[in-house]
Amino acid sequence: MSSTVRLREVGSTYGGLTGKTKADFGRGDARFVTFLEVINSTRLSGRALEQVQVKKGERQNSVKRGDVLFNGSSETPEEVALSAVVDFDPNISTFLNSFCFGFRLRPDAAVDSTYLAYFFRSTAGRSLVSSLAQGATRYNIAKTKFLDVELALPSIERQREIVEWLKDADDLIATLERLIAKKQAIKQGMMQQLLTGRTRLPGFTAPWRETTWGDVAGTISSGSTPRRSRRDFWNGSIPWVTSTELKRGVIRRIPQTITEAGLLAANLTIWPRGTFLMAITGLEAAGTRGSCGILGTAAATNQSCMAILPSEYLDTSFLFFHYLLRGEELAFRYTQGTKQQSYTAGVVRTLPIWLPTDINEQRAIATALLDANAEIEALQTRHEKARAIKTGMMQQLLTGRTRLPVEAVS
Repeated sequence: MSSTVRLREVGSTYGGLTGKTKADFGRGDARFVTFLEVINSTRLSGRALEQVQVKKGERQNSVKRGDVLFNGSSETPEEVALSAVVDFDPNISTFLNSFCFGFRLRPDAAVDSTYLAYFFRSTAGRSLVSSLAQGATRYNIAKTKFLDVELALPSIERQREIVEWLKDADDLIATLERLIAKKQAIKQGMMQQLLTGRTRLPGFTAPWRETTWGDVAGTISSGSTPRRSRRDFWNGSIPWVTSTELKRGVIRRIPQTITEAGLLAANLTIWPRGTFLMAITGLEAAGTRGSCGILGTAAATNQSCMAILPSEYLDTSFLFFHYLLRGEELAFRYTQGTKQQSYTAGVVRTLPIWLPTDINEQRAIATALLDANAEIEALQTRHEKARAIKTGMMQQLLTGRTRLPVEAVS
């Protein structure tokens, strides 16, 4: 059985910290829930609280278990009033940041606070509150309008059952995130050991040497862009890669394609599967300095990608992991330009590399790291699916479109 309630009938709102200056934060014995924690989490664990000084006698609103916290403003209407429930036992000196407000249920309300937090993260809940947002460059929600929101709620027992289902989904997602972080740390440690020769794989004793990319690579060359005004150059059968696709992995999805006419007009080369690609322009930001990838299918590239082919002295999968490890450092030291940091083919040929002289050892190292990559990618795929399933559960269970088995029978 469901019932319709208005939020002001079952609870009340309160504001965050007031009268604070910059000097009050980062010190003191009190703690507060941050703005980022509210917008990034549905269930707050209390692990990310920050310090604030609150003097004795100040009138501030303490946060309590079961309170549902909302951000009061955002740059878009769709992100106003994102919900997070206090899922821990805060002490009396725990407060809320000044950019958020809290909602506290009455003791006799037949409403589960965690259910509310999940609901206001669902499509239906977002639609309700985003329609109340007001503003031009920044959007706000008035607490009086928020309290006028009407909700159709199932019985408290059904709310709690739905919450348990969604908590199980959250726990699976969190477990996968921890596994991914652990595997990534292991892989990073493997790279530090195997790509520097500190740890050798069994059966390999040949020496390592420091040389340059130009001395060991096959071909080193960039691509170009066919004329955009020529429709007959585009949407053909030849994949065409830009630096956007260089996401430090195997490049399988290539959204843009060119025709044979475009390939010939731009004097492009179709690089084979396994070619190493690296971004060579727009490398100012640290996050872009190691942008690279391995072609998972034959493709041409634009001028922002440098293609490096293997040789009898260099395995490109080894080079890929070498660049993952040292790409940002190399870009910082070797890129040129004032307005835009870039590589040239000539500079790329001078980049240093430390590698086994035995190419079979290079391949063995790359295989070990590719196996680690495959484990991480499999976990990331499971993580994406788990998040999609949870989103679907929220859309179905929190709107009554799908009933839990017990509810359907009853």
